[in-house]
Amino acid sequence: MIKDQKENPETTRLPKELVDRLKRPFVRFLHITSAGGAVLLLFTVAALVLSNSPWADSFEHVWETPIGFRVSSLEFARSLREWINDGLMTLFFFLVALELKRELVLGELNNPRMAALSISAALGGMIAPALIYLALQSGQPGQNGWGTVMATDTAFVIGCLALLGSRIPQSLRVFMLSLAIVDDIGAILVVAIGYSGNIVWDALALAALGLVVLRALAILGFRGFPLYFLVGGLIWLAVDASGIHATITGVILGLMTPARRWVSDNRLYEILDQVIAHPGIHESSADTKDRETLQIAEVAVRETLSPLERLEIWLHPWVGFAIMPLFAFANAGLPLTFNGLGNSVTVAIFLGFVLGKPVGILLFSWLAIRSHIAIRPPELSWRLLIGGSLLAGIGFTMALFIANMAFGKSLIDSAKLGIVLASVFSAVAGLALLMWLPARGKTP
Repeated sequence: MIKDQKENPETTRLPKELVDRLKRPFVRFLHITSAGGAVLLLFTVAALVLSNSPWADSFEHVWETPIGFRVSSLEFARSLREWINDGLMTLFFFLVALELKRELVLGELNNPRMAALSISAALGGMIAPALIYLALQSGQPGQNGWGTVMATDTAFVIGCLALLGSRIPQSLRVFMLSLAIVDDIGAILVVAIGYSGNIVWDALALAALGLVVLRALAILGFRGFPLYFLVGGLIWLAVDASGIHATITGVILGLMTPARRWVSDNRLYEILDQVIAHPGIHESSADTKDRETLQIAEVAVRETLSPLERLEIWLHPWVGFAIMPLFAFANAGLPLTFNGLGNSVTVAIFLGFVLGKPVGILLFSWLAIRSHIAIRPPELSWRLLIGGSLLAGIGFTMALFIANMAFGKSLIDSAKLGIVLASVFSAVAGLALLMWLPARGKTP
């Protein structure tokens, strides 16, 4: 019978259902990184159209719908938009932290000097825009919005790079992805420090205790995700009650996620050899040696990927194709008029992104390389870095996220206008330069 199974390739595959034929093209679509940016752009345009239509008031009213619940004396209530911004965006930052840890432990940033280039560039890309913004807004009502210009939108930047295909080297994609991830981590730290309320220390101590419990569960060997999500949810509630912006929870939990797998390749192959030795040719619901072997093999196959890798694979489609588009749909709407083009907040945000981002990234990159803290890959020319630094001015998603906390109703539309204009200009300028460079040759 074992010989027959080896000779018939159909027995080595899972049974096929109708849904499998429908799922294959969709899975292929999910594997295209730039697709997330395309969906995000679609929902952004939809939000802008609805905000400038006869249904604008109804569209805005939906997001202001209050939703809440009470636990003992604690009440958690906020608008639908705030639940998206504070709750669902926690999963976005969780995924960002997972990606950062994977790059540091398993990926391109495992080389400290290679990582130093992206980290230095990200720091420059946060500090320079904030300084330009503060220089233009010092003493004015929009002064508190300095954090708006600090972050880069990962999805849109990677989507723009995908449009260039093989015209740019892989090292530029790695550099920009790493820069954007560090930017996002920096942005959430800015939110936690600069835009949080008065701290309730009892709630913060409870959150710290939750982190200790989470670590203890990992040390004891608990491997089920539901238990960790339950404890993580309680930590989120405690951080939210403490006055610190709750999305920082996603970063902390992401960085705490183990990157080491439980089952090695050698152990997996030995377990699979046992499956071949006990093929289980008779269907039965009884506990048999065959069934036990298959159950062990199922766990072994799953655990050859680290918790970090499994969570990243599972979360990425949900964040890219649901959470981020929903966030843009809830926050990107604004009435488009030419009257706000000269507003000081709009100008400060525009210059912060368009001027501050490339200047800060290039200056800090040059300083890091000149001081021998970092190294630059040979194929990553300075001209390519200039094009990439222009694309970093696309701060759309994170900029909207911080702007909603930094500005009141009187300035939020001006801030959004500056964000949209800067993102469009940065995308066009960066793409134009990067499309022109390969035709002119790659000179380091």
